[in-house]
Amino acid sequence: MSDLVFRPAHELAKLIRDREISAVEVLNAYLTQIARHNPKLNAICTLDEDNALTCAQQADEALASGESWGPLHGVPVTIKDIFETAGLRTTAGYVPLKDYVPQADATAVARLRNAGAVILGKTNMAELAGDYQSTNSLFPRVNNPWNLDYTPGGSSGGSAAAVAAGLSPLDLGNDIAGSVRQPAHFCGVYGLKPTERRISTAGTIPEVPGMPHCLRHMMTVGCFARSLDDIRLCFSLIAGADHHRPEVPPVPLDVPSGKELQQLKIAWIDQWPEVLVNEEIRSRMHAVAQNLENAGAQIESWMPQDFDLSRILNLYGKLAAYINLYAQPVDRYNIRRSFTQIWRTATQGDRTLRRLGDFSRLLPELLNPSLKGYFETLTERDRFTAQLDAALEPWDVWLTPVAATAAFTHRPAWSAVEVDGTPYPHAVANGAYAMPFNLSGHPAVVIPVGQTQAGLPIGLQIVGKRWREMELLAIAQQLDRIVGEFRLPPSY
Repeated sequence: MSDLVFRPAHELAKLIRDREISAVEVLNAYLTQIARHNPKLNAICTLDEDNALTCAQQADEALASGESWGPLHGVPVTIKDIFETAGLRTTAGYVPLKDYVPQADATAVARLRNAGAVILGKTNMAELAGDYQSTNSLFPRVNNPWNLDYTPGGSSGGSAAAVAAGLSPLDLGNDIAGSVRQPAHFCGVYGLKPTERRISTAGTIPEVPGMPHCLRHMMTVGCFARSLDDIRLCFSLIAGADHHRPEVPPVPLDVPSGKELQQLKIAWIDQWPEVLVNEEIRSRMHAVAQNLENAGAQIESWMPQDFDLSRILNLYGKLAAYINLYAQPVDRYNIRRSFTQIWRTATQGDRTLRRLGDFSRLLPELLNPSLKGYFETLTERDRFTAQLDAALEPWDVWLTPVAATAAFTHRPAWSAVEVDGTPYPHAVANGAYAMPFNLSGHPAVVIPVGQTQAGLPIGLQIVGKRWREMELLAIAQQLDRIVGEFRLPPSY
């Protein structure tokens, strides 16, 4: 059963349910894989082995008695360390939370438990979800399973690395600026960022416990897996209204249209005019478009009119400044960390590109916030969302790159990233293709579609209509059969 740890979660659930294998055997297979590979990856920062074993034993006993816990009965899963887990340390990679043990689960975690999942442990991440790499002051940095000298991305790097390396079949992440999509792209796995407010964020930490609920916009809860079937299953289990977050509406999951590939109208773009992507990624985007056209899809290169990236990223930054301002304590540690980020994004990388991602222009909002300014920002954001809704209406999905580059080597936080010989500001290289859809609230799923010559994964971002995740995933499934190229990292 050497391939057991790479079976999809839904297959593991069926094997356990049909009594072809026990939940304890599945858990032990993952524990063996973790013991072998996690010391070099640092993807799992807190392993809950004893409790997971007890839960797996109880799952087997329940099945023997004819009792089913749900669709994930006995399946081990991991949880990004940003989600509160009852009785299990939750740190978000933040030193003041190194001994924090929540009393209750985050809503998304509770829903996985209620579906029968066994919580195996917590996955490592960027400190307070604040970087596109996964480093913090509590645990060793996370390494990419495709090449340990490279980052798995961030802030959910531990999640993506764990799923890619067979340490877990399924993981929860969060995404406010690409924190699910960029690591999925860097590690060659599937990742979903749903419509904003589709899934409750209750129990998610960038708001340090005790601080007010500030992250009311752009923050989403998503998931990682090695198949779209698992993404769909996980999403369907954790989506929906929650009394802990009254702003999450009771919108039922959509029903896919059932369109055949030949009926789909697909838009695609290989790069934003302002932020060029790595040549290998661009070449792969062209190959994807050609393969889909050969398969009979109606596909066309397209950009919305008035898609002003500078305005979009500036608006994103202003709103991010407002909603993050009171989410964390104002102390020397956080101030120093924030100003390091601002300084590096303002001074490193190509001068022209710095104008797109220069966080220093957010200082007025950070130092002198106003209620009027906040409402003006929200009003402008509403206009952008409505404009993108209208622009996407004729299309079933829009295909874009995930980031300007594939995974890059480890470096100090927020340092410049080289793209085909040009140094890009960190936020621009990693966020320019992700942030627009956090700002607008549209759902996006990432599927692996190839590799660079250096053997690093390349992901494809598929953007859908708001509140139409099931349609998006159904279309992604069709595209995945033609252009998807999921591979296991070597030596795992």
